[in-house]
Amino acid sequence: MKKVVEGVVMSDLHSVRRVQARKRVSFLPADISIFLVLIGVALLFEMLGWLTVGQSFLANTRRLTIMILQVSVIGVIAVGVTQVIITGGIDLSSGSIVGLTAMVAASFAQTSGWSKAIYPAMTGMPASVPIAIGIALGLLAGVLNGLLIAYVRIPPFIATLGMMVSARGIARLYTKGQPISGATDQFILIGSNVLPIVIFIVVALVFHVLLRYSRYGKFTYAIGANIRAARVSGINVERHLVKVYAVAGLLAGLAGVVTAARAQTAQSSMGMNYELDAIAASVIGGASLAGGVGRISGTVVGTLILGVVTSGFTFLRIDAYYQDIVKGLVIVVAVTIDRYRNLRGAG
Repeated sequence: MKKVVEGVVMSDLHSVRRVQARKRVSFLPADISIFLVLIGVALLFEMLGWLTVGQSFLANTRRLTIMILQVSVIGVIAVGVTQVIITGGIDLSSGSIVGLTAMVAASFAQTSGWSKAIYPAMTGMPASVPIAIGIALGLLAGVLNGLLIAYVRIPPFIATLGMMVSARGIARLYTKGQPISGATDQFILIGSNVLPIVIFIVVALVFHVLLRYSRYGKFTYAIGANIRAARVSGINVERHLVKVYAVAGLLAGLAGVVTAARAQTAQSSMGMNYELDAIAASVIGGASLAGGVGRISGTVVGTLILGVVTSGFTFLRIDAYYQDIVKGLVIVVAVTIDRYRNLRGAG
């Protein structure tokens, strides 16, 4: 037992040294560095805008509002994914959960007398019902992910990959691939105007505070930094992992509800590749795939960087295929930098 404790202590000291080394190689605080990257990318598109299309990229407030609206759903998902990554895990299922919850929520949000109602006897219900159903379904999917990972010991990549495929299949089976329309005005209101942005900001603020100042946050970082040390210190690692994946599922469910409301319809293809954008936003924002490192503030900036890149390419009339290529390169560069920092820390 003594040798086990000594091994855990040495491993914990190694984790501390790794974090300290990462701080030594950083010339600026992480959030400031990422924010400077955001400013640099925005200014680059501003310059290219004047050179190629003769217009300002930043001066168009309508464009900027649309840009933030487009990434607000990704941001909500990324807040949950960031917490999973901090624990040293990964969540590939969030995009499919968005599609499934969008379909189910929309089916309970149809107006009275709608000819193609999925549940004719349950039309015209208050918006709170489909919202609650969508969020609860996302929560259930997240809990299932957590149970498979924490108690069945299935690797996070495999468990969430299975959920990704299954949830997408259920979404298609739900209406045999047919879209769902006829949503009530009350439900549509959730995705109208700037309300999705408000939801994103509120979610980000809540979990920023939780991660920084609560036991939930301390346990999350402790598990990601050194799971053995966390266990020895008395943390119920399995139960906490279920909580973290449940939160990620809940936020994906919320994103699905907002997506359906904003589109005023629901399709099984909704949320396709959203999980990759969420992971990209988290990694660009400074979350380490090795675990133990990440901040919600960084994830917010990472989400905005993705939005600026996507909006900037559209502004410059660059083909969408090139946008995907650049996104991939950005993710690779961010992970490479993270890997370099980890190697420096290990040295």
